[in-house]
Amino acid sequence: MTQPHATDVTPTPHDADGSRAGQDPQGTTPAHVPPAELRAALTARLGGAARAWLDQALEEAAAHPGTHGPISVWELRLAEAGRRCGPDHADAARVLVLHAAHADTEALTRVYSQGTADERRAVLHALPHLVPGPDALPLVEDALRTNDTRLVAAALGPYAARHLDAHQWRHAVLKCLFTGVPVDRVAGLGRRAHADAELARMLADYAAERTAAGRPVPEDLHRVLALTESERPPHGTAGPHGKES
Repeated sequence: MTQPHATDVTPTPHDADGSRAGQDPQGTTPAHVPPAELRAALTARLGGAARAWLDQALEEAAAHPGTHGPISVWELRLAEAGRRCGPDHADAARVLVLHAAHADTEALTRVYSQGTADERRAVLHALPHLVPGPDALPLVEDALRTNDTRLVAAALGPYAARHLDAHQWRHAVLKCLFTGVPVDRVAGLGRRAHADAELARMLADYAAERTAAGRPVPEDLHRVLALTESERPPHGTAGPHGKES
C-alpha cells in the first residue's frame, strides 16, 4: 500500500489555524502554504532548468487560463511537472500551475477526473487556495472512497476541515485508522474532534472490535480519543498544537 507523504517545500509554513508546521506534518503540504510562499520556497530548491520551466509554465497558465481546444496549455504542464521538477517537488509545482491558471471548480473537476493519481492529489492540495465554498466537496468525497492512502491524506487538508460535514468527517478519521494514514495528516483534527461524543463512541466501538478480534488498537486511535474530551487546557497552557489556549 502506498504510504502518504508531505512535500516539504518551506521550513516554516503555518497550517490553517496558524500553528507552525514543525508541530504538524500536514502543515508542510502545498495545501497549507500560501501560493506566494510556496513559489518562493520551491524556486529556491529547484535547479536552473527546472526553475526556468516553472517560470514559463506559470506565465503560460496566467496568460491562457481557459481551455484552448480539447485541453489547455497549463493542463499539459501538470503532466510534465514530475519529469521537469522531480517527484519531490511535483505536487507544489502542480498546485502553483493550478493557482496561476485560476482554475475554477469545473476545471479542477476535469483535471481530477481525467488526471493521474499524482494530478488528482495536486487538485486536492489546491482546493483551499482556489475554491472558497463547498462546491468542490465531491472531489474530496471521491478521494475518501479510494484505497490510495496518498489521496486520502491529501483529501483531509484544510478544505475538508472547513467544509466536510460531521458525519463524513468522522468516517474519514476512521478511514485513516483503517488504512494507516497518520492522523497528523488530518487538518483541524484537534478543533473538530474536541468534545465530539459521537466520534468518541465510534472510536470506542472500533477499539472494542479490534480487541475482541485479538488485533492491536492503533496508537493514533488513542490520540484522537483523547482529543474528543470536553475539557480544555487551563488558560495559559499549551494546547495540542503548541499554542496557548
